[in-house]
Parts: sequence; structure tokens; C-alpha cells
Amino acid sequence: MPMTSSRRWFVAGDLNGFFGLVVDNLSILGFIAAALIGIFGFPAEVVYARMFPGTAFGVLVGNLIYTAMARRLAARTGRDDVTAMPLGLDAPTSIGMALLVLGPAFVAFKQQGLDEHAAAIATWQLGMASLMVMGALKFVLSFAGDAVTRLIPRAGLLGSIAGIALVLMGFLPLVEALRSPVVGFVTLGLLLYVLIAKGRLPVKLPGVFVAFVFGTVLYYVLGAAGLGAPGFRWPQLAPLQLHLPWPTLGFVEGLPATVPYLPLLLPFGLLMVVGGINVSESARAAGDDYRTRDILLAEAFSTLIAGVCGGVAQTTPYIGQPAYKHMGARSGYTLLTGLFIGIGGMLGLVSGLVQWLPLAVLAPIIVYVALDITTQAFQATPREHAAAMVLGFLPSVAYMLSIKLGNPAWIPPQHFAELMAAGDSPGLPEMAVIVTLGNGFIITAMIWTSAVAAMVDRRLLRAAAFLFAGAVLALFGIIHSVHPQGGIYLPWTLQGLPSVIAWQFIGAYLALATLMALLSLQRDASKPGTAVR
Repeated sequence: MPMTSSRRWFVAGDLNGFFGLVVDNLSILGFIAAALIGIFGFPAEVVYARMFPGTAFGVLVGNLIYTAMARRLAARTGRDDVTAMPLGLDAPTSIGMALLVLGPAFVAFKQQGLDEHAAAIATWQLGMASLMVMGALKFVLSFAGDAVTRLIPRAGLLGSIAGIALVLMGFLPLVEALRSPVVGFVTLGLLLYVLIAKGRLPVKLPGVFVAFVFGTVLYYVLGAAGLGAPGFRWPQLAPLQLHLPWPTLGFVEGLPATVPYLPLLLPFGLLMVVGGINVSESARAAGDDYRTRDILLAEAFSTLIAGVCGGVAQTTPYIGQPAYKHMGARSGYTLLTGLFIGIGGMLGLVSGLVQWLPLAVLAPIIVYVALDITTQAFQATPREHAAAMVLGFLPSVAYMLSIKLGNPAWIPPQHFAELMAAGDSPGLPEMAVIVTLGNGFIITAMIWTSAVAAMVDRRLLRAAAFLFAGAVLALFGIIHSVHPQGGIYLPWTLQGLPSVIAWQFIGAYLALATLMALLSLQRDASKPGTAVR
């Protein structure tokens, strides 16, 4: 009997899937490197020789597991059209790790007196520890994912990540892209043409790949001709070097440093669990019935492996499994991607490739991802909850402002401290409000959006419960921390103005929670004899 495609390792469509999945992963790795090295001045050798091998190894492990799961499903069902679940680095949380955790931590370590290399190593250990925290959370929640989705409405989950996408993944990378306006704007426009407008190209190649190549060539041609943005220079050619991602206990030293970042890390892990549930449902609708718990456990395992081996960005199954199925991909494309990214990360091939990808070319791809995430959030959420989601964007705006305004290059630290102190005008100091609102912004967005969505659904006691939870979290600085760096604390240790600010925010949540509880006692006019719950 001829061997069916369910028994073959590769089919023609796997090549299309391979290009698409590899470009996704390379773009995220490239932006991590560009952000850490280009924006924060991080030592390149630590990024390429220590962070990337372990991160890439996590992609290898996850894709090998998903390849095996696809072949097992094909063998069990006798089908020849089973498509593996695509796995790669998660764009929002990977970029968030670079911009909100690793970069600021590196700057903070240097301000504490560590030299550049020591600060970089401490940041790397923090990144490993962060992955262990998120991986452990994902492992635990793999057994309770459905309960999480029942507890927090979709608007609360998607709205919080959409706020990150629009404000932090959209605006900040857009600024970086337009620092080389011709390259950045043209690359962004080409991406919007092929991905949003669904425009045709004269060549039959994936649109993102074409944008990558076109933007990169344009960058170097303009730079070589002296027509590019100031500061153009050719990247240095680096020989291939073997950097094996050996397991290490370095993450243990980084665990204490994760505490101030838990309000970021825990939602990052939670969102990946919810995303895993959603992609499993998406694959099931496309005809491939993977067990949701297996998908989540594989994702958690690959994240933990990456963390132990030096990685700093978590893996996730991608939402586009039906799209890869339409490309004709089966199980070979995940195997190829895992081997290319994993082995390429160890040999330095991936590092060499991303060094040649300009930030002006990478940033527009992240901007597109931000637009796509925000659009999907609105499409997947009930229309009546749209205003609740928009409200959830505002804490992200506050966090972005606190990042920029807290930059010593913008505002001298002494002047920033003066702005945080009490002024002559009534009310709390404006700068203190911005910083306090921005600290813990992801959880804040979840609470605000979930509470308003519950109000819309006339579930006022549920809204009161969300608001009361907000008061408890604010009590310990998990959200609305009064420390400029967002650290958690015991409330009775606060003194002076920070104590006043903390209790004002706590009181605000308690007051609104009480009001919602009282309003729930009134009768529902549409249902005589019943109260608004």
C-alpha cells in the first residue's frame, strides 16, 4: 500500500507553515535583542550567548511535543489532514518582558552599583526566574483553566492584553520604527497592505517574509547611500559558536528579584493559559480534536525547560492553527521550526540572523501584532462590553507615561521626586497618581473591565466582588503600589504621603464596592419580584 500523508513526515504545505512560523519567532527574538541592546544598552554577548540558546531550546521542546501529538492524533483517527498546533514565543509577553521587566531591571541593577556585566547577569537570572514563575503558574492552572475562564469574563482577560498591545506594543514600537521614517513607514505600510487589506504581491511568497526582506534591503541600501536615518552602521559579522543551553540553577538567585514584578508576571502566565484554551477550541473547530489539558501542559513544560536552561521568554501555542491547516501544513512544519530555531539558537545562527534585522523593520511587525490583538479582543468580546474594555486600556497609558517620565534622561531624579511629593493644588500629586495607577496595570485592567462588564450584565454583586478584590490587592501594593518601582509591601509600614495615597485608593475601591452591593438590593424592573444581582 502507498504511504499516506498521515504517515509521512513532510508534505508540500509544511514548507509554507515553516516559513510563517519561523518568521514569527525570529521577529520576536529580533525585537527582544533590539530592545535590550538598542534601547537599554544591554551587553550583546549576554543576550546572544546566554538568553537566546535557552529561549530557543524551549521552542524546540514545545514543537517536538506538538509534532508528536499531531502524529499520534493522525494515527489514532486514521486521518491524513491533521495539522500540528503551532508553538512559538508569545509576542505580547515576550515584548513585555523586554520592555517592562528585563530592560528596567538592568537599569535598576546598574543604579544599585553593579557594573554592566554583573547587572546583565543579574537581569538574566531574573529572566530565568520569571519563566519559572510563569511556567509553574501555567502548570497549576492547566488543571483549572476552565474555572479561570468562568471566573474572569472574556472582556477582562482580552481587554487587559489589548491595552498592553495598543499602548505598549503599538505606540512604543511605532516610535522606534519612525526613528528611521522611510524604512519604518514603508515596512509598516507593506505589512498593512498584505495582512489587513489582503493585497496581492507580484511574487508568491508569504507577505511577512516579503516585508522582512524588502524592509531590510531598503534599510541597508539607504544607509550605504547616506540617505538613511543618522547613526547607520553595518552589523559586525560574528562566527558561529556553539552555546549549549545547559540546565542551571541560576534562576534560584533571581527569584527574590521577581517579587516587584509579580503583578506583571502572574497575569502574563494567566493569559497564556486562557490563550491555550482558546487555541485548543479553535483547532477543534477546524477538525483537530486535541485535549486542552495536553496542550496546556506541553506549553507549561516547554516554558519551564526554557527557564531552567537560561531562557527569558515564554512559549505559547499560536492562535493560527486553522490558518496553517489551510496552508496545507501537517506535522512536519512544527518539527522543522523547532529544529531550526532550537539548533540555530545553540549554534548562533539565530543570533546572527537577528543582528541583521534592523529595529526599523522589526518594530512595524510588532505594531501589526498589536493592531491584530486589539482587533481580535473587540471581535471576540460581546459588543455591550466594548466600553468596559476601553476603560481597561487607561492603566496601560498610565504605565507608559510612568516609564517615560521616570526616565532620568527625560526628568532628573530629584525633580521627579519633587513631582511625586505633595503640591499646593488640591488633591493628590498628579505624578503620584500616574505612577500609582500604572503600577500593577494588567491586574488593574482586569478588575476594572470585569467589574464594568458585570455592571452591564446587571450582576452587581459580582461587580462588588471584583472591586473588593481590587481593594485587597491595593492594600499590599500588588496593584496601585505607591513605590515608584511598583514593589509590594505591608500597609502598616507606609508613612506620610505614600500612606495617604495607598489608603485613598483602597478606600475608593471599598466605597464603590459597597455602592454596587447596595444597588444590587433594588428590584429589577424587567423582572418583578427579583433583585439586581
